[in-house]
Amino acid sequence: MKFVDVKNDVAFRKIFGNEKKTISIISFLNAALQLEGDQRIKEVTIISPMQVPRIVGEKASIIDVRAKDEKGRQFVVEMQVADVDGFDKRVQYYTCRDYSMQIKKGTDYPLLKPTHFVGILDFNIFESPHYLAHHIIVNGETYEHKLKDIQFTFIELKKFNVKLSELKTLLEKWVYFIKNAEDLEVIPEHVNDEGLKEAYKDADLHNWNTEEWIDYDNASIAEQDAIGKITTAEKKGEKKGERKKEKSVIKQCLKENMSIEMMSRIVNLAIDEVEEIIEMIKNEKNYIIV
Repeated sequence: MKFVDVKNDVAFRKIFGNEKKTISIISFLNAALQLEGDQRIKEVTIISPMQVPRIVGEKASIIDVRAKDEKGRQFVVEMQVADVDGFDKRVQYYTCRDYSMQIKKGTDYPLLKPTHFVGILDFNIFESPHYLAHHIIVNGETYEHKLKDIQFTFIELKKFNVKLSELKTLLEKWVYFIKNAEDLEVIPEHVNDEGLKEAYKDADLHNWNTEEWIDYDNASIAEQDAIGKITTAEKKGEKKGERKKEKSVIKQCLKENMSIEMMSRIVNLAIDEVEEIIEMIKNEKNYIIV
């Protein structure tokens, strides 16, 4: 067997967003949200599996699956592979928007049903060492949990280090699958949950047709391009910050009438780079040697 990378947009949608086969997303949601008794999800309907971007500028490829259960509760399950600026605010924005868009007028408030966001992140965002985090609205003094309709659950894959032989809970088995499926060759023996079994079957490349494989490959390329752009921007930002510091030091060196050779040693730059910065400083409108 050869499994796909579940973190890929196309693979994620195939496994969790199949309107005709919802057993996997039901199993995952019950495990991730730790639902018990009459709170467990029994049925779900996938909402708009092919949707346009929710926010202007957001990419059109779907990286989330939206579902509604038999009680009317809404669930947004998102796979995010790279930390982008404003991610936390974006998550709150469109989760709250999904919640409010259930009704058309204020008098219908009683009709609003809970909305749960489940984010699977391939990066770290919280200080806690735990891979699973539930965020709810509580009273700042008494910790009373009265406002229950909007909740957030995050799974940070990089913090999950449980080995295959150590997996115990269904959630651990799900997270292991999402993080490591592409490195496995067989379905682990301990997988006895029908929803997770189905997910492994859907992730098996032998069950993919040519069109699906091409879409999967294109999504992988797009993902790498996006990550590359973020990395490049970070490097440019770091370089800009370093050059600002070097410029400040050289300004001070000029005031002290130091030689270019001395400046070069102080800021650890080649003489021609120092000369370039000096030229930039001298071209500034407010440049004055005191």
